[in-house]
Amino acid sequence: MKSVLETVMNPSGLMAVVCLACVVLKAIQLYWRRQKLLKIFKSFPGPPTHWLYGHLQMLQQEDELYNTASWAQKYPHCHPVWLGSFLVFLWINHPEYAKAVYSRGDPKSLVTYSFLVPWIGQGLLILNGPKWFQHRRLLTPGFHYDILKPYVTVMADSVRVMLDKWEQLITQDNSVELFEHVSLMTLDSIMKSAFSYQSNRQTDSDNLYIQMVNDLSLMVHLRVQTPLHHNNLIYWLSSQGRRFRKACRLVHHHMDKVIRERKEFLKDERQLEKIQRRCHLDFLDILLRKRLKLIGRIHQCSEA
Repeated sequence: MKSVLETVMNPSGLMAVVCLACVVLKAIQLYWRRQKLLKIFKSFPGPPTHWLYGHLQMLQQEDELYNTASWAQKYPHCHPVWLGSFLVFLWINHPEYAKAVYSRGDPKSLVTYSFLVPWIGQGLLILNGPKWFQHRRLLTPGFHYDILKPYVTVMADSVRVMLDKWEQLITQDNSVELFEHVSLMTLDSIMKSAFSYQSNRQTDSDNLYIQMVNDLSLMVHLRVQTPLHHNNLIYWLSSQGRRFRKACRLVHHHMDKVIRERKEFLKDERQLEKIQRRCHLDFLDILLRKRLKLIGRIHQCSEA
């Protein structure tokens, strides 16, 4: 008995006991979380699920789209989708169910949104409450009909580039992966609308920024489908987590460069007047103009 106590009380033994206690407590916590989720979702019928993997195996197969389409037919209103044992979503297939759920005004679940934070930051997609309203109020002028209308021409130009590419590709008698082209067109439209950033993104597939955005999208998708990587510590220590951090740094560096250049551009009053006379204001213009006005008011108050 004495030797057991001596073993437990020495530093290494004490550390082992603490680690074991933490593991046991975590196991109990996960068990009760699992039971709570099972109780919540027992009223919703859904496809058969594996106790450990959930529906991940069916979502990681080549016929993933077929599986999700067949679930929508079999469960036309909604059904649970398990990503492992401790993460579950309510997959909504009926518009009336979507209306009932989204009209509740519940806080956003940050379980998977949190995976995006290192990439996109704490923006409208992530925020809740007063801060969300503050950010939305800042961007509201950008969604006015008179401002959005000129963007149709901007987006049509991006679509035209995509269609020109397709005309060349269909002469090759090969199948065309549409998702990649539509994604590039969407990114091109966003860059033009949000930053007035003109580039050849749709035709330059080797562009580093495009590669990093594609990699980040894929890595977020893979993380959602890998239960172990839901834990931040495990993920950031993994090779996938290190790749994600590196890609985030490169994307942030590019966007910081665009914003710095626009700030310098707006310091010139003549350029500022040109922007104000332009047929459309991009989101970056709106944000920076708001910031310049705020700084001007602060200077006026300090001088007074």
